[in-house]
Amino acid sequence: MAITEVIMPKMGESIMEATVLNWLKQPGDYVEADEFILEVATDKIDTEVPSPVAGYMQSILIPVGSVATIGKAICIIDAVSTGSPTTAEAFSLDDDISSLVEVSLGSTELSTEKSNNPWISPLIKQICQSENVSQRELMEIPGSGLDGRITKKDVLNYIAVRNSKRIISSGTLSQGAGMRLPGDEVIEMDRMRKMISERMLDSKRIAPHVTSFLEADVTNIVNWRAKVKQGFQDKHKEALTFTPLLFMATAMAIKDFPGMIISVEGNYIVQHAQINIGMAVALPNGNLIVPVIHEVDKLTLTELTQKVNDLSNRARANKLKPADLEGGTFTISNIGGFGNLMGTPIIVQPQVGIIAFGMIEKKPAVITNEKGEDVIAIRQKMFISHSYDHRVVDGSLGGGFVKRVSDYLEKFSLDTQI
Repeated sequence: MAITEVIMPKMGESIMEATVLNWLKQPGDYVEADEFILEVATDKIDTEVPSPVAGYMQSILIPVGSVATIGKAICIIDAVSTGSPTTAEAFSLDDDISSLVEVSLGSTELSTEKSNNPWISPLIKQICQSENVSQRELMEIPGSGLDGRITKKDVLNYIAVRNSKRIISSGTLSQGAGMRLPGDEVIEMDRMRKMISERMLDSKRIAPHVTSFLEADVTNIVNWRAKVKQGFQDKHKEALTFTPLLFMATAMAIKDFPGMIISVEGNYIVQHAQINIGMAVALPNGNLIVPVIHEVDKLTLTELTQKVNDLSNRARANKLKPADLEGGTFTISNIGGFGNLMGTPIIVQPQVGIIAFGMIEKKPAVITNEKGEDVIAIRQKMFISHSYDHRVVDGSLGGGFVKRVSDYLEKFSLDTQI
């Protein structure tokens, strides 16, 4: 047998760490290759990590509740030889043990010579400096990581508690502060809600949001769906909702306005090639997740319907995979499903735009009939809201794009086959 350090694999785009939720195997247990050995949570999804090799679990390096860094060792397995090289990212135990921990600060400002937590990451150093956490405070923070190491979560929790105490002691109420009345119940945010909160704040801080609104006449789409939905259900065993039609119109408009699928990297603009549209899905626990349909413009309406239904169902059942959440270049939110007329959605970073579709309502409207006469008729109307990053998307692009989405919806042909 060969000693193998199992490395925390890449979990998806921009994910650098994951919290260990549960070890499915314990020291002494036999592990098959590709068998799941632990459950982890990232800022996007909870998932399971398989073993890259077969063998016996020797030791666990990252305990439950601690943070595992992508590319770092998480456990040690006595691997059983299979006669071929392993595909795992494995390192000999003779390698420098410093690969298992993060580098020391090496800073006189935050020296850790007297601390019980000698390994402080550069990220924690940056947080401490920006939040004015002193050396004395740092030494008092209990570490929940490997060998008592201080994690990002430990520092952020300390800062949150410290700031709350300062607000209360000052006798003032400000953003982030509150008051408690008799009978009030205090409920800690779950992990996903904390992540959503952080990401929404980051997006508003990073991108100056501008929102354009318009009202679209979607009578043709409503009438067409009413005509074909039962036949579609019988043929494909899938429910035909309005969402895939919204995806299709959005993708067509993006092809006309490719400036809506860009991102900002410093002083550079990245023009993305793929139209990968995320859809905001409300979960049963009240949280929100955004699975992505890739290359929407290459899918038929039937394929789009199947993709939308599959991702929605798996999202609500907590069965999404990391790949389902990666690579989004634009996002839509169907807020009409909640009975909302319109909204001002927040951009999903690093994207530059998000579009929200409101509830469809019957309204009297002035239209031109076949004789060229203006008449009042009952039409199906829907508000569309488009929020965009005003750093790189001006009104001509942001407004023109949402108008094009509306045009495609209004001109939808009643003869469309599916």
